Amino acid sequence: MKTVLVIGGGVTGLSAMYELHKWKRKNQSDVRLVLAEETAELGGKIRTVKHDGFIMEAGADSIVTRKASGMSFIEELGLQEEVVYNATGRSFIYTNGELKPIPADAVFGIPASIESLAKSTLVSAEGKVEALKDFYVKNETFTKNDSVGAFLEYFLGKELVEKQIAPVLSGVYSGRLSDLTIASTLSYLLEYKEQYGSIIKGLEANKEKFQSSGKKFFSFKSGLDRLIEAFASKLEEAEIWKNTKAAKVEKISSRYRVSFTNGETLEADYVVLSIPNTAAEKLFDDEQLAKEFAGLKNSSMISVYAGFDVPDSLLPEDGTGFITANNDELSCNACTWTSRKWEHTSKSGNLLVRLFYKSSHPSFAALQKMNKEELLQVAMEDVRQGLGMKLEPIVSEVTNWSGSMPNYLITHPQTVKALEEQLVASYPGVLLAGCSYYGVGIPDCIENGEATAGKIIRCLS
Repeated sequence: MKTVLVIGGGVTGLSAMYELHKWKRKNQSDVRLVLAEETAELGGKIRTVKHDGFIMEAGADSIVTRKASGMSFIEELGLQEEVVYNATGRSFIYTNGELKPIPADAVFGIPASIESLAKSTLVSAEGKVEALKDFYVKNETFTKNDSVGAFLEYFLGKELVEKQIAPVLSGVYSGRLSDLTIASTLSYLLEYKEQYGSIIKGLEANKEKFQSSGKKFFSFKSGLDRLIEAFASKLEEAEIWKNTKAAKVEKISSRYRVSFTNGETLEADYVVLSIPNTAAEKLFDDEQLAKEFAGLKNSSMISVYAGFDVPDSLLPEDGTGFITANNDELSCNACTWTSRKWEHTSKSGNLLVRLFYKSSHPSFAALQKMNKEELLQVAMEDVRQGLGMKLEPIVSEVTNWSGSMPNYLITHPQTVKALEEQLVASYPGVLLAGCSYYGVGIPDCIENGEATAGKIIRCLS
């Protein structure tokens, strides 16, 4: 009897186990399926906290509709009736002491029309003229492995990138644009430049993909952890080991012996490492693997939720949040007006906000030394300055995701490829999975889990 072990009970590991489980049932296979999760709860970076009528997502807060379209997991898990979409509204950039709107007709801050560029209040007339280069300068050098920051600056100009695009895009991908590749961020921009001769024209021609209904993101009525519950409920013939942290993976002939910190051991034919790269690296006593793992980089983030006993109608009428452009003005990188963006998160309609503090901010080192009460006070000062409101929260949730936010550097694809090749050569049957390597969005993780399971299924077949 073959044994498949999935290490890590986040959405990637659950997706992989779900696909393996479907195959096991369909083929009436006697394969043994085991999922080991080091904590008491499944979900990984998906963690929903409910308190006093508020729903707070301590980790990931939504699923990108465009990425999930065409995927079958919502229907297969029976979640169609529980889906809720984001409320539409304008996002702002906080700069020079005030909130300025990001043009509505923009994708990650990148203008999707000449009108969008012209109407921006974030960029000077000179900056707008510089951005017109995009319409007549051809791409003769950039490839998907080049820096997305250099690519955008070359065709759209430095000012537009620094003042309007970088605050948005750097926030999404948790890193400086100069360190991120086109392939690992917005690969379609290169395709648009080549096909239409212009990034802006390409976005305009494909506008419906990004802005057709305003329903860009979705979640579930009771919170995002409903997805985790649904996956777990489908795994009747798999063993779920919680509070079971993997400590070591050793090759024993053609199989692997996995030791756990609770004293348990398991021999497996296939091992899926759906855990952060920093945890996966520690499982092996292998200098070459350690060398390859060292090429991966992670950043940190602190999330602070605050709920107040005031209506969220006090916020700007059409807004859903802001991003900070100047690191000298506020300590936070961004602030989502959660109760406005997600109506299901506040039963009473009272104000709920979420502030993000990332390691890219100059003040982050000082923030990491603070306790939760001190961090909450910093957040309240950012609310006071950014929103002009002096409020005391009735509910709060502070979460520190230290060293666990992947950064896809320019060398990321080569590093992942080298790791894959090293594992095939020295540890065949051990597979990497998850956001450390293959994409940070929930649909990316689910798709990667499916693909990883597919590799094992082909071998089992």
